[in-house]
Amino acid sequence: MTVQRWRLPTLALAFAIGATGVALILAPRFQGGIEHTQGCGDGGTRLRRVELVFGLSRKEREDVSEAEWSDFLSREVTPRFPDGLTVLAANGQWRNVAGVIVKEPARLLLVWAAAAPDLDQRIEQIRTAWKREHQQESVLRADSADCVSF
Repeated sequence: MTVQRWRLPTLALAFAIGATGVALILAPRFQGGIEHTQGCGDGGTRLRRVELVFGLSRKEREDVSEAEWSDFLSREVTPRFPDGLTVLAANGQWRNVAGVIVKEPARLLLVWAAAAPDLDQRIEQIRTAWKREHQQESVLRADSADCVSF
């Protein structure tokens, strides 16, 4: 767990007044899509964490096979993140544009990377390639900052 760094000009304040008192909610400062935190302890390094969720179901076709996933990982992901990544098998559900709940197998890709001018571009190239190759509506993306040590 990281310790949040707060600065007066960047505080987001929300007050809820009720019978029991006042609740104060503070938001961390974000800059360039990264949550700024105090230094990492015990030799840790602050890295950007990017999570991508790839659905494996396709309309009127069989699900993406392990061989197809492995090929995509080798061609599109590994060259952009050769220092390392993690892939987890998952099952997900989501509401499609027609309002129908869809359940499908998925892959969760986790990448921890140092901030770099081309980081967002590399991530978006991966998402675009997956959607194009496998006729997907979307690839979920979530970004955060973590303290990491090896």
